Amino acid sequence: MVFDIEEELKKLPAQPGVYLMHDAKDEIIYVGKAVSLKNRVRQYFQSSRNKTAKIEQMVSRIARFEYIITDSEMEALVLECNLIKEYRPRYNTMLKDDKGYPYIRATVEEAYPRLMMARTMKRDRSRYFGPYTSVTAVKDTLELIQKLYQIRTCSRVLPRDIGKERPCLNYHIKQCQAPCQGYISKEEYRENFNRALEFLNGNFDPIVKSLEEKMTEASDAMEFEKAIEYRDLLTSVRHIAQKQKITSQTMEDRDIIAMAKAGEDAVVQVFFVREGKLIGRDHFRLSVALDDSQSAVLTSFVKQFYAGTPFIPRELLVQAPLEEEEVIIQWLTSKRGQKVHIRVPQKGEKERLVELAAKNASMILIQDSEKIKREELRTIGAMNQVGSWMGLSRVSRIEAYDISNISGVESVGSMIVYEDGKPKRSDYRKFRIRTVQGPNDYASMEEVLTRRFSHGLEETKELEEKGLDISYGSFTRFPDLIMMDGGRGQVNIALRVLDRLGISIPVCGMVKDDSHRTRGLYYDNVEIPIDRHSEGFRLITRIQDEAHRFAIEYHRSLRSKDQVKSILDDISGIGPSRRKALMRYFKEIEKIRDASVEELLKVPGMNRMAAEAVYEFFRKPACQNT
Repeated sequence: MVFDIEEELKKLPAQPGVYLMHDAKDEIIYVGKAVSLKNRVRQYFQSSRNKTAKIEQMVSRIARFEYIITDSEMEALVLECNLIKEYRPRYNTMLKDDKGYPYIRATVEEAYPRLMMARTMKRDRSRYFGPYTSVTAVKDTLELIQKLYQIRTCSRVLPRDIGKERPCLNYHIKQCQAPCQGYISKEEYRENFNRALEFLNGNFDPIVKSLEEKMTEASDAMEFEKAIEYRDLLTSVRHIAQKQKITSQTMEDRDIIAMAKAGEDAVVQVFFVREGKLIGRDHFRLSVALDDSQSAVLTSFVKQFYAGTPFIPRELLVQAPLEEEEVIIQWLTSKRGQKVHIRVPQKGEKERLVELAAKNASMILIQDSEKIKREELRTIGAMNQVGSWMGLSRVSRIEAYDISNISGVESVGSMIVYEDGKPKRSDYRKFRIRTVQGPNDYASMEEVLTRRFSHGLEETKELEEKGLDISYGSFTRFPDLIMMDGGRGQVNIALRVLDRLGISIPVCGMVKDDSHRTRGLYYDNVEIPIDRHSEGFRLITRIQDEAHRFAIEYHRSLRSKDQVKSILDDISGIGPSRRKALMRYFKEIEKIRDASVEELLKVPGMNRMAAEAVYEFFRKPACQNT
């Protein structure tokens, strides 16, 4: 059924909700929210000079839209966040990192409470510390606390299970006082646990003082091993204490958010302050449009980030005002259960912290750009280098082909694709050879290339007749260069196929030396030597290895399937149902081979005639070595 956009626009309600834009392949390419769906969605299809380049491009690809009505703008915002996370539409500003932050969970409700890592903060009777910026930080902290306060880590239910089992290894290495054996009273254990909670709250002075005294006493008593042990613990405590720098005397929870942008890449830096202490920082990469403003990028980040984290701080300090700020505050307040404030500081300590976050974001963006340059040299630069060796002005897409068989049995072909120097695995294709008998790689390659490019021409014609963009086809994108795993013979086969189909694409062969290593490229009847230390040579090697790997894997999978099929299908009276039943019951061919008639009769669906047929089949002389 044809979707008439003009007609559907007239039906839009003037109510809050979420709209989803679909392209011709019915993929969701944009999700947005609106106070009035009627007004907001219509704006996309009205002629206006105020549209950004990204919106213009997005609108040109819209084939249809749908919408979901909500009771309020805040409900629409929540739904928008969920749908963006679910579908990751290409025209929404997207977080590239989908990170989750660990917590330390204190099971204060238990008689003998424990400390453990938790991936999420739940509404239970436990107490949570965090979030921490890495799993390593949580593990290091828990390991240190276990050494300092000897808190149990087992899952035994105490006091019910006291004395039922022997104490675990932690007791013997002096990292647990074995409450499971009753070696420590409930009151004394709880006292140690409370000290551990003080440590997690950032009160390090008591343990530092205690360790210093114990280290001195052990040293004076010439117990140097103990002194070293206390010294190491003291070093660990100071290391964790240094990570929690005081940034505020108000003991508040706040996140400090700033960004840096270059082209279509942006980095958002977040400082996490909990109870007045900077417990860590993290950065997030986003894909943005060239004309996206700071406010737009920060708004998208805040909505996506806080939709996926259970902890909401009391205050957000941001670099620029957020769009839809009031509804975002309302949403965050409802998630936290207390009023949340969003501020753009203009002076003082808060402004300095935001500026510091922005500098960190800029630094990460510079580091990323340098990394991207190195990656471009390895990928796009390598593609250009390969093209320059053959005098080609532009090489963006390369297709490489290989044939795999064993003595001509079950020949298969593989097609791999590299775009901008990287494998594009969604475009890889497998071909089972249909027309060639025996080990004839040239004929097999001719069949593969003919099928690939004939299909591409037919698909292009069908899409054009329907008035659709040919980029939606699976075979319509032709390469800038075809690479054959061989020399003159393979190249001539490819050129012959292309000439017959009326297609003009450069073809080169990857020529190997006597050690089966690539030594050059065969192109235009000339073997071109290549620098073995160049990025272009490394790219060719990767392409060659990948084409070979892909073909071998496909051939191996077919061989394993056919081994089962060829043996059991040759038995009279054994059809698909009984074959499946035999394999499901015995699991392996060898067990079927060794089974007696009586054992075979235990398989569901088997009668005596079929069981005897299987038994006799595996005892024929021709099957002795199958």
